[in-house]
Amino acid sequence: MLLPEMSTMAAAIGVSVAVLRFLLCFIATIPVGFLHRFAPGGATGRHLYAALSSAVLSYLSFGFSSNLHFLIPMLAGYGSMVVCRKYCGIIAFFLAMGYLIGCHVYYMSGDAWKEGGIDATGALMVITLKIISCSINYNDGLLKEENLREAQKKNRLLRLPSLLEYCGYCLCCGSHFAGPVYEMKDYLEWTERKGIWQPSEKGSSPSPLGATLRAVVQAAFCMGLYLYLVPHFPLSRFSEPLYQEWGFWKRLGYQYMSGFTARWKYYFIWSISEASIIVSGLGFSGWTNSSPPEPRWDRARNVDILGVELAKSSVQLPLEWNIQVSTWLRHCKLPMLEVRMLNITYLKGLRSSLFDSENSVHFNRNDSHKILGIFILYLIVEYSNVIVRSLYSTDVYERLVCNGQKAGFFQLLATQTVSAVWHGLYPGYLLFFVQSALMIAGSRVLYRWQQASSLALFKNLIILINFMYTLLVLNYSCVGFLVLSLHETLAAYGSVYYIGTMIPVALILGGKVIKPARPARSKAQKEQ
Repeated sequence: MLLPEMSTMAAAIGVSVAVLRFLLCFIATIPVGFLHRFAPGGATGRHLYAALSSAVLSYLSFGFSSNLHFLIPMLAGYGSMVVCRKYCGIIAFFLAMGYLIGCHVYYMSGDAWKEGGIDATGALMVITLKIISCSINYNDGLLKEENLREAQKKNRLLRLPSLLEYCGYCLCCGSHFAGPVYEMKDYLEWTERKGIWQPSEKGSSPSPLGATLRAVVQAAFCMGLYLYLVPHFPLSRFSEPLYQEWGFWKRLGYQYMSGFTARWKYYFIWSISEASIIVSGLGFSGWTNSSPPEPRWDRARNVDILGVELAKSSVQLPLEWNIQVSTWLRHCKLPMLEVRMLNITYLKGLRSSLFDSENSVHFNRNDSHKILGIFILYLIVEYSNVIVRSLYSTDVYERLVCNGQKAGFFQLLATQTVSAVWHGLYPGYLLFFVQSALMIAGSRVLYRWQQASSLALFKNLIILINFMYTLLVLNYSCVGFLVLSLHETLAAYGSVYYIGTMIPVALILGGKVIKPARPARSKAQKEQ
């Protein structure tokens, strides 16, 4: 397509030419995924097609340098598996995550995204998770099966994937653009037509067309609603005098609508990626227990729109939003001892790289990014054992504390802080994830009060309060994720008197004072 034609189309939908080019390539992942079914040459041909088609889409979307950025951590992760299998998980984690952080610092992509630009760091975020996942699963192949959890047994790799298999997995028909993240073992079985993808006596695998069409229609609806809403609720309004002239309730309502509007962009992106994974066949995850059985496509699902917008509790949100990343975090794990052994050496190197002999920082970014970067890099080292565990699973908290103890708010806050790094080194990201930790902790207090009561009316009242609390604090908190800068975030929070911070803090403190008796559990529950 000629540049003038792209400029006209971009202007018509209100995006830059760079974003339009990315959107066209992103939507093209649907036919690219479909054609994967017909790639000649058996499994080898399908691996080659998965890698090359993605490289071409990346080149068209971001330019030649994007593939170089992808190759560096990919080769580093693969090299760790070849050279040092025993420690490849921890090595790949530091190398891949470190390179991602470096790209975040260098490109500061959030500023470009706000101004209508785009770069490859978003895709690099997805590839980083795949690199770490593959290395950890290969490391698990050394461990005794009786010492592994079910997820580890299912996903561990007994042999080293070939370089072609590895590249196909990391890129795979453009799935690196926005996910979802999946396991290397699933990718290999899908490509080799094994496991649930093995042709049965009844014929080929289930048709993906119905599920794909549903995802495409959902994507079209999400984009249409987003394009309709975004002119009415621009983020620039937060810094305009008009916003300050409004009353408290109108400012609070505008924050709600800004968050609500922004989420439809992500719903659109994840719906397209879902369609791409479904149509390729990789999204197939088995059959239902109904009669007759229906195919399930859970592997491709990354968001439950109604589950997010109508969440009865903040605790439910992570289970409905960015689902596959949450699953990745739950199933990946690094040996805690190995992380601790590397901490001292890493911190010494970090200090020497950031400070000169007179203890002055030599960093060429502005002060807020410098201070935030140093702080978060420290947290990555101190809590790197946290980021590779699920934030939202009971298993996580059992791993973060000593036996016999319970994980609490600090473990949640530490995990959320490190999670912010994955998105980028912006104060808005950090404040959002700190806010989300407060939000979840406050919601848990409400849930405990609800469970302790035997009155149906009181239970229903707490459920309603928790629902309204979730809507309020979620949309208040996500302003930081959208505006990114420290000044704009604090100004927006302050414009509503920090209500979305004060209420969770009040609930957390209230939970320390009002401690309802735990409901009686059956003997079977106690034994579990």
